[in-house]
Amino acid sequence: MSLTAGIVGLPNVGKSTLFNAITKKNILAANYPFATIDPNVGVVVVPDERLDFLNNLYKPKSLIPTTFEFTDIAGLVKGASNGEGLGNKFLSHIREVDAICEVVRCFENNDIIHVENQVDPIRDIEIIEVELILADLEVVENRFNKIGKKASLSKDKEVQKEATILTKLKETLEKNIPIRRIDLSDDEKLYIKPFNLLTSKPIIYVANVSEDDLLIGDNKYIEKVREYAKKDSAEVVVICAKVESDLCDMSTDEKNEFLNELGVNESGIDKLIRTSYSLLGLETFFTAGEDECRAWTYKKGMKAPQCAGIIHTDFERGFIKAEIMSYEDLKQYGSEKSVKEAGRMRLEGKEYIMKDGDICYFRFNV
Repeated sequence: MSLTAGIVGLPNVGKSTLFNAITKKNILAANYPFATIDPNVGVVVVPDERLDFLNNLYKPKSLIPTTFEFTDIAGLVKGASNGEGLGNKFLSHIREVDAICEVVRCFENNDIIHVENQVDPIRDIEIIEVELILADLEVVENRFNKIGKKASLSKDKEVQKEATILTKLKETLEKNIPIRRIDLSDDEKLYIKPFNLLTSKPIIYVANVSEDDLLIGDNKYIEKVREYAKKDSAEVVVICAKVESDLCDMSTDEKNEFLNELGVNESGIDKLIRTSYSLLGLETFFTAGEDECRAWTYKKGMKAPQCAGIIHTDFERGFIKAEIMSYEDLKQYGSEKSVKEAGRMRLEGKEYIMKDGDICYFRFNV
């Protein structure tokens, strides 16, 4: 399931430091704009305690977690839609991601240059938002100019429908409103999908704070970001990129001890991974046995044959039945045998909609 979230923000807000911590890669994180020229892609493990349970129960020869992809994208500046900074190159990289994680600087530090010379997270968010809106408006207007006249003269219902949708998008963007904030029908969403509009992508705001603020739990900047995020019904994940970077070099025990001292039960990165995974409507099913225990990512709403196809196309093509037990039942009863004896193991057919935590054995014939 190849979906990716792009880490974006103004220069020097902590994007590359965060990305280094997420992927444990040693990419350049210099204290000047455009240190990240090309997008860096990193695959991260999705933390899941259920896989740990399966590992302890089955003691398999191999254990394979599910993964998620993050892309670190070069810093944007005011005027990017007109080519400033890395301009269109930056915008094209954002078009390629499925969701946006926007890192916002919520800390004071005179040693780290702010591209706008002053810390103001809402101004920073609005700078990026305006650039993305302008880029989307250009796409919509170009398309409208191609079919607008035809729509006014033609009786073709499809052309008229397209013109109506484009007009709705154009009027929205001209009011400086991102596409994700308006109600679109399923038909309209399907239509605009090929345009890959930047402001239609779901978003998470990542508030990057100092270590002191992380200990306190809040500051004046975070509250402003939370208030702003309500407009998008978006999550705000509070992290300290510096702390996350330090955690990468620690053992599991050291990491847990450090997090306890901070008064948190999981790292900011783990929370960001989980939130990004959920934002894209992703869930996890498992296959389990003595040879291998593995977590698989699927899109919420997928049916059993489609999920079987994630493992191998032959599984979907020759799908017969899926033998399924829930993770909760296995945890409660303690073994597959006990689950079966309790009547909780079931056979599901082609119309079964998979549920998060399903443990599956697919029967197929090709």
